Amino acid sequence: MTSVQGTAVDIPTEDGVADAYLAHPGDGVPRPAVLLFQDAFGLRPQLRSMADRLAEAGYTVLVPNVFYRHGRAPVFELPEFIDPDARPEIFEKIMPVMQALTPELAMRDAGAYLRWLDERPEVADGPVALTGYCMGARLSLLTAGTYPDRVAAAAGFHGGRLATDTPDSPHLVAGNITAELYFGHADDDPSLPPEQIERLATALTEAGVRHHYEVYDGAPHGFTQADTASYHREGDERHWAALLDLLKRTF
Repeated sequence: MTSVQGTAVDIPTEDGVADAYLAHPGDGVPRPAVLLFQDAFGLRPQLRSMADRLAEAGYTVLVPNVFYRHGRAPVFELPEFIDPDARPEIFEKIMPVMQALTPELAMRDAGAYLRWLDERPEVADGPVALTGYCMGARLSLLTAGTYPDRVAAAAGFHGGRLATDTPDSPHLVAGNITAELYFGHADDDPSLPPEQIERLATALTEAGVRHHYEVYDGAPHGFTQADTASYHREGDERHWAALLDLLKRTF
């Protein structure tokens, strides 16, 4: 097992400073970078643990607090085990913050994260990979389409609202994407109904984007997050296998 070094870092952006977590192998060798986009609950021990696991596999991983405009992480006071059904007030606090992060702001920030990675000694030369969870899957898709020259691969898991009928829907960037994409969709997910899955797949196919998607049977929205009531072990293990396979092909 590769030893991992994890560090809290600050990233200058056009609108302030984003706090983040950086994990990388401790051998001092530059590694390909993975930009990991958070779910709605934000930067917390669970996401740091996921970053460490990717670093153990040989990557330099950055997890930014995309809600930095509302404070440093943790932006929300969360229990050790998150059950939104039992604690509806959690989402009452989160939803306005999520809605305030417009695609324009998010992509301006993504440019800052990518530039910061470019300058780090822990990062090997070349494009990066992306992975995102819940709302982070949208950010992953948007970033792949906004910065195609910087992104070699992008993944999204239990993403929601990936292909809506709104003018800023993430699927509309498909024509710009040069990366290979993978999506692991949650089963029977109200935030990503079958018509959106089909709309996304059609847009990517028509744009000639290399992509693959799967619906994980029995895995609910949020299935990768072990600190939540939505965790689904089989779905999570399937996610890790798919993600690591994508990264192996990419780098």
